[in-house]
Amino acid sequence: MTQIINSDFRPAWWLRSRHLQTIWPSLMRKRPAFSPEWERIELDDGDFIDLAWQRRPEADAPIVMLIHGLEGSLKSHYAANLLLKLHQNGYSAVMLHLRGCGREPNRLPQSYHSGASDDLKQILTHLAQQQQTPAAIIGVSLGGNLLLKYLGETGNTSPLKTAVAVSVPFNLEVCADQLQQGLAIVYGRYLLQRLKQSYRAKFSRIVSPLALDLNLTAIQTLREFDDAITAPLHGFKDAADYYQRCSCAQFLSTIQTPTLIIHAQDDPFMRPQVVPAASTMSPAITLELTQRGGHVGFVTGRSFCRLEYWLEQRIIQHLHSAL
Repeated sequence: MTQIINSDFRPAWWLRSRHLQTIWPSLMRKRPAFSPEWERIELDDGDFIDLAWQRRPEADAPIVMLIHGLEGSLKSHYAANLLLKLHQNGYSAVMLHLRGCGREPNRLPQSYHSGASDDLKQILTHLAQQQQTPAAIIGVSLGGNLLLKYLGETGNTSPLKTAVAVSVPFNLEVCADQLQQGLAIVYGRYLLQRLKQSYRAKFSRIVSPLALDLNLTAIQTLREFDDAITAPLHGFKDAADYYQRCSCAQFLSTIQTPTLIIHAQDDPFMRPQVVPAASTMSPAITLELTQRGGHVGFVTGRSFCRLEYWLEQRIIQHLHSAL
């Protein structure tokens, strides 16, 4: 039976706000010095995906993969910190950079999106051929949606021993609309600008199949971006079709891999109704709910000088238990 548990996470007393929890680590957390081993994997369609490795010297060290969120990369506040934490705790860590999020723009017009599970399948097939199959994958935000969709699609054929999904937008349409409400508009505008920048960077080098001016001034919301760009580039009818087909909520019931989902009930990217009911989830899932924590925040500690990033601790705890 699916477990829904109330977490023991408590935010730092001066970071109780969901917006502070979300913004603080992004703006204030130091990124460690990190020199990964880069690997470029050529895809069947002529494109590529970049992996960033931090390997352990032990040949039998379990491999743990990280998949980033929307417009994420190794520069995301959680990325290098989590990879190094994994490495310090005995895991060979690798970050999968979705198409266009690696060291340079990808080659093809299509990029990544919330439901690009076929790319993940291809990467895992490649790694299996190299005898480097991850024991676990951690998916953050968009990466969490993609991961859960993949797990639901593959069922008992998934090669993973466990998985962790963090701050997942279970219903893409609801979350896109939420990012146009109240203070969440700030996040929506920021992400939209990042998406526009990525589009301009790519299509200043190759010809876009879409009849769009590179300044994209007419596009004012994430839904409009998905309607005009994400959907047609990736074979969806429109944004609504994309959201419906790629939202991971519909795939939760068929997941067979033991999976931990960590979700803050005050996540400003979401609405309360996106949290799935126990009846809609597979018994393989444990949903851990925190009252606070924001979006990929989960900052605790008693003072400014003794901040702790609970999310990393919880993930390591789960991996030690599961692996």
